[in-house]
Amino acid sequence: MDDALDREAQIRRYFPLVKRIARRIHRLVPSVDVDDLVGDGSIGLIRAVDCFDPLRGPSLEQYARQLIAGAMLNGIRRMDPVSERARRTLRDGESERYRIAVERGSVPGNVEMESLRPGFARASLAAHRGVPLSIDAPLPEGEHVPNDWSTDPASIIMEREASKDTQALLDRLPPRQRELMQEHYFRDHSLRDIGARMRISPQRASQLHIAALIKLRNTVHAAAR
Repeated sequence: MDDALDREAQIRRYFPLVKRIARRIHRLVPSVDVDDLVGDGSIGLIRAVDCFDPLRGPSLEQYARQLIAGAMLNGIRRMDPVSERARRTLRDGESERYRIAVERGSVPGNVEMESLRPGFARASLAAHRGVPLSIDAPLPEGEHVPNDWSTDPASIIMEREASKDTQALLDRLPPRQRELMQEHYFRDHSLRDIGARMRISPQRASQLHIAALIKLRNTVHAAAR
């Protein structure tokens, strides 16, 4: 029972250390949530208290610092969509690219780097795909997203309301005028084709079209008064 109380006391005593290290790492990696760091660090603290051996040299605080920071860094690595192997390949390749550029005065391209370090191109692609996009930041070079407002909720609602208003106006027309307007404007049929279908002359179809437009215009003006 005393050992359990002593263990809990040690954890409580060094818990502020977890918060300090979490805030320090958060300043270096702002995208990581502080609470997540504290959670991972707490696991590291518990492991440090349980595994600490005073005969090995360092104090419990020094030992706990290492395990707390290590647990937090491991948590950050788990959040990275790019594997540690790809990150290491990319780091080593970029270091070699810099060394070559300094020696000869020109930067080697990706094809040359792939020949020098097989797997460099794949690691570069993995890192590029693993970078999260932000709506506040420009897209990566070479990337383009076409504007598409077809699924915009506001546009859909406005289009539906406009369609309802248009249909309400058409419903006020006489049947033959309404049929002609629907065929002409919503089904893209010519007045000549509509006239043939309705068994009237093209001139009569044109007269019905003009009469329908006048009636619709008068209806809209009367509603606006």
